[in-house]
Amino acid sequence: MSINPVSQIRDFITHAREHDKESAQLLSLLEKRAHYLHEAIKLPDDHAADLLADFVVRYIEQVPNFIEAITSIAQEAGIYDGVSPLLNIACDYFLSPPDIVNGHSHLETLLDEAYLAHRLLEEVNDRFIGYCGIPLAPMDMTRANIIAHELIGEPFANELDQAVLFSAELLLNEYGFSGENFQHYIDSHKARGWSEELERWPCLTDDLAIAVEFGEKPDKLH
Repeated sequence: MSINPVSQIRDFITHAREHDKESAQLLSLLEKRAHYLHEAIKLPDDHAADLLADFVVRYIEQVPNFIEAITSIAQEAGIYDGVSPLLNIACDYFLSPPDIVNGHSHLETLLDEAYLAHRLLEEVNDRFIGYCGIPLAPMDMTRANIIAHELIGEPFANELDQAVLFSAELLLNEYGFSGENFQHYIDSHKARGWSEELERWPCLTDDLAIAVEFGEKPDKLH
């Protein structure tokens, strides 16, 4: 009997959180990193690391939530066969991470894997919008991905971005979002929006964002 990949991912997250409770490794890392984030990421002075740690955990946990939501939406719309390769790659970032990511026993490593999955979904969503005018799924993780990129740090985060672009190109070249069911899906959501899905899957609207104000020069760096 095969193991549900989403359940496996959640098990990885649970084990990593238990490990981190004992080691406080993530909090220690973020206490150092908080002082070197882009000046447009606004954080309170007194508990920046705690806020970032909460963000990281919720950011990681969003991946299995999103996969479940998109799976259900796609199955009900009759487009799952076209969407499943995308979801499989997102799962594989956790289950069989690329060589540039090492293991999955710690939250900081799961952050790398979650970043890959979120960026892939963002990239495909952006291209889907360019193709037909609506997203493939109604979530926007752009701001959260900016924060995650900063927490991972350069140049490694840029390497992860390149891995995502490579996967997205292969995916979109091999599997096109086309056919009668896809067209019905597009027409339906253009007409009625996403209110039903957003009500049913609150994870799609969960706001993970710490204040980000790119384009405005802050008074000081926190």
